[in-house]
Amino acid sequence: MKAQVLLPKVFNFPFTYNSKIQSKIGNLVEVPFGSKNEIGVIWKNNYTEPQNINIKDIGKKTEYFIDKKLIDFIEWFSSYNMVPIGLVLKMAIGNSNKFIRIKDHLNVVKKTESKNFILNNEQSLALKYLEKVNNKFDVSVLQGTTGSGKTLVYFERIKKIIEKNKQALVLLPEIFLTNDFKSRFEDFFGYEPAIWHSKITPKQKRLIWKGIISNKIKILVGARSALLLPFKKLGIIVVDEEHDVSYKQDEGVIYNARDMAISRANFEGVPIHLVTSVPSIETYNNIINKRYRHIKIFKRFDNYPLPKAKIINLNLNKIKNKFIAKETIDTVKEYLDRGDQVLFFLNRRGFAPYLICKKCGFKHTCSNCSLYLTFHKIKDRAICHHCSFEKKIKKKCQKEGDCDFVMYGPGVEKIFEEITEVFPNKKINIFSSDYLKKKEDIKNLFKKINDKKVDILVGTQMISKGFNFPKLNCIVVIDADFTGRGYDLRTTEKNIQLYHQLSGRAGRFSSKSLIIYQTLTPYNSTLNELIKNKSEELLQNELLLREKNKLPPFKRLVAIIISSKYRGLSLQGAKEIKIKLEQINKLEILGPVDSPLLKIKKNFRSRLLIKFDNQIFLQKKITKILNALKISPKIKLTVDVDPINFA
Repeated sequence: MKAQVLLPKVFNFPFTYNSKIQSKIGNLVEVPFGSKNEIGVIWKNNYTEPQNINIKDIGKKTEYFIDKKLIDFIEWFSSYNMVPIGLVLKMAIGNSNKFIRIKDHLNVVKKTESKNFILNNEQSLALKYLEKVNNKFDVSVLQGTTGSGKTLVYFERIKKIIEKNKQALVLLPEIFLTNDFKSRFEDFFGYEPAIWHSKITPKQKRLIWKGIISNKIKILVGARSALLLPFKKLGIIVVDEEHDVSYKQDEGVIYNARDMAISRANFEGVPIHLVTSVPSIETYNNIINKRYRHIKIFKRFDNYPLPKAKIINLNLNKIKNKFIAKETIDTVKEYLDRGDQVLFFLNRRGFAPYLICKKCGFKHTCSNCSLYLTFHKIKDRAICHHCSFEKKIKKKCQKEGDCDFVMYGPGVEKIFEEITEVFPNKKINIFSSDYLKKKEDIKNLFKKINDKKVDILVGTQMISKGFNFPKLNCIVVIDADFTGRGYDLRTTEKNIQLYHQLSGRAGRFSSKSLIIYQTLTPYNSTLNELIKNKSEELLQNELLLREKNKLPPFKRLVAIIISSKYRGLSLQGAKEIKIKLEQINKLEILGPVDSPLLKIKKNFRSRLLIKFDNQIFLQKKITKILNALKISPKIKLTVDVDPINFA
């Protein structure tokens, strides 16, 4: 008897083997492949068998298998995102050779004392609403003001599901969130959650994978990659901060984990809850079209209000060569004097984003990418934030001596330096990925903040997500810029979500909190509507604009990036691909054009943008044409279905 075996490798088809053992679709089996033995999965017999070649035997069957629902989802995922099916399988079974062959066992869960939490009326009503649909596919949106206790609601929901011997998957957008989330989880459930993300050790991955496939792990908290794991009895999926763009994987297998989570719930026949303070534009569109159920929580803990907002016009208030206005300093001093913590927010790492010699005009740019280098004082080097190239800034000047660099624009390190001059006696810390490389760094900083050993935080966007700092009552946005950079159709949407979330970090336990927006555009309509807490009106306006311009969620976009060491080759390749794609009816093909970020990692980039009706599934036709192309080995093709931006 012959069997098809799919291997977790860059193949778009399974391989045919002789099967002398009793096996069925979904069994994990060991097969000879090349000079090694590999673990693969018995797949559907929908593929053409090879002719006139020596077919090898399946070696042996393992004790593990994945069910048909996951197999169907893997096939759909591969078709939708236009990626090889073997790579999608790899996300599900990982390095199964090691997972299966090494005999280690899951430790018994360490129980701690769980705390009693009582839901308020709004939370109780929200829980009942979510529970209306129990054991079937349903998308429900739990929307709540930051600090309103959304997490507690879905914890209660999960608790009841796992009591029925089912499993729960909670997706978080960033691994940085898992530490804070972990302590809240332990307080509620009385034990540590299993946590899955790219930074955990191979041994932890092995243990969790075995615990998931055997139903010994009931709750998994994970980043994007947890979505494909082989749950034995999945009962619910929760996508926390569903609006977060970090759910978009933009390297390797490119996909949107939120959208794929909804599809996985559909294949599994289980409910999924999207949790947010301000929904993504796609989710908002599905709410108003009644495709998703929707419940809101308005009240924050103990009815503390959201912070008041204040706009400071930098055209009038900025101090020469400084980035913090005098009016801001006076207000911040009032909060510090009464023992509150203050956050200065700027979404730029490093010290300065531009270095220009005032004698010869030389600019530090990356030799690999078409980007300026950012100066990082912590390393005393200029660094590229795309490829991590770095170099010392000292350089011989074209005119005389060494270059005399002027640093334009602030990063968090520059703001830290400026605040230290203004408040020399205060304890100040930077909250940025450059300073929080290890798990212990984050843990220690959290402890310092909660023990009131930090007066002022200077943070990037990672601080806006899900953290709870009880004494934080004043936030200063250094540069509230709502203009975008011209190649991101989601600029307005992202700003609405970012600043709403950011304001929710303050005043969790105080009725006197404030968010200050320093800006050069004080009359910007988005900013002025945002401070009135009219985020849904802004989303409605954004939807009208998208519909008028025939953009998502009203049309589907597929970006094709053609990259090469030679600029002319990437552009020529793009033109040839466009001619082939024009064979498909109902496709609108825009481009080719140079990417706004023309060069990344020494490769020049050209782009095609395909637009078509989102009710039609054209990915299979596009994939067929792309797979049939005779592409020069000097060209690389990257396909991005539902792109987030166009850099």
